[in-house]
Amino acid sequence: MRAYSLDLRERIVQAVAAGTPQAAVAEQFDVGRATVERYVRRHRAGTLPPRRSPGRPARIGPEAEATLRAQVAATPDATLAEHCARWAAAQGAHVSLATMHRAIVRLGWTRKKRSSTPASRIR
Repeated sequence: MRAYSLDLRERIVQAVAAGTPQAAVAEQFDVGRATVERYVRRHRAGTLPPRRSPGRPARIGPEAEATLRAQVAATPDATLAEHCARWAAAQGAHVSLATMHRAIVRLGWTRKKRSSTPASRIR
């Protein structure tokens, strides 16, 4: 689930500051009442912008996207295991099959490489 935008958060806080009851603000902006209370509390503390999502950064991050794209383009028919081995040899970092799969999916690369063969003419 993605965080609500800073613009929406500010409009919610402004509506509460204008005197609108929190329940009405929650209904107006289609958010939970606890969300409205949390945003008002965070606004008072000065930390209204959304925080970073928890979790570790990707092992093959955006900075390595060009390198991975070149590797996949050079060997489009390689298996995930082969891509992992090539990545380890070139970058010195061993990654799991799942990590490689997620990185290739983020590139928008598909497994299908060519169009289907034409239908048979035999009847």
